[in-house]
Amino acid sequence: MAGEENLKERIRRGDTTIGVAVPYNATRSQIEDIWSKDDAYNYISVDSQHNPLLETNLVSVCQAAQDLSIPVHFRIKHTRYTYQVGNWLDLGPSIIEVPQTETEATAQEAVDYFYYRQVGKRSWGGAPRVGVQERSDRLEYAEWWNNYGVLFLQVESIQAICNIPRLVRPGVDCISWGPADLSFDREANPHHPLSVSDDACVEYAVKALEGTGAKLMIRNYDWNLREKYLGMGATVLLESPKP
Repeated sequence: MAGEENLKERIRRGDTTIGVAVPYNATRSQIEDIWSKDDAYNYISVDSQHNPLLETNLVSVCQAAQDLSIPVHFRIKHTRYTYQVGNWLDLGPSIIEVPQTETEATAQEAVDYFYYRQVGKRSWGGAPRVGVQERSDRLEYAEWWNNYGVLFLQVESIQAICNIPRLVRPGVDCISWGPADLSFDREANPHHPLSVSDDACVEYAVKALEGTGAKLMIRNYDWNLREKYLGMGATVLLESPKP
């Protein structure tokens, strides 16, 4: 199953990696049904930025996904909660996304609380953590996690896009795309060279990421747009479930 592969390695290699959104309260049967619609899926995604944040639901989704060997992507509630990244990781996700990342300080805070020492300063604990049942030793698990977990920073403004070279640092695996909020910002800055179109911003981001080791993730949502964004240089996608 594709979900058994190490996503961090796939993403870092530049392999095509595709996720699919599931409801924040998805049951195991719902996850299985959505997952079965396309053999190309590599992870499922749960969003709390624009959905209720019920941590018991997150644990349930992550446990069901772990039973099915499917990694879980979780977008946190707000940028200012970046310091809580480690707490949410303790509930079982494999991937964390920080929305509306604008500053180097947020990027560093995300790295600090995503990784265990000596890479970051995430606190130890959490029975629902992914992979902990197979690795009970503290140092063994910490080393495994630091080479397994995937960290996304979402850029949603022209300023953030221009700041990509300063946001990317060791430990950041993906710059992810927020097209809706970016559209608001492009409309507010009509004379900026990047305001011409979302595609122009994507092309700029792809070039900005060259040589950094980090990749671009696009919320294409519509699977019919898969080839378009792969052709533009994005290697990680997030789609809505197929009907």
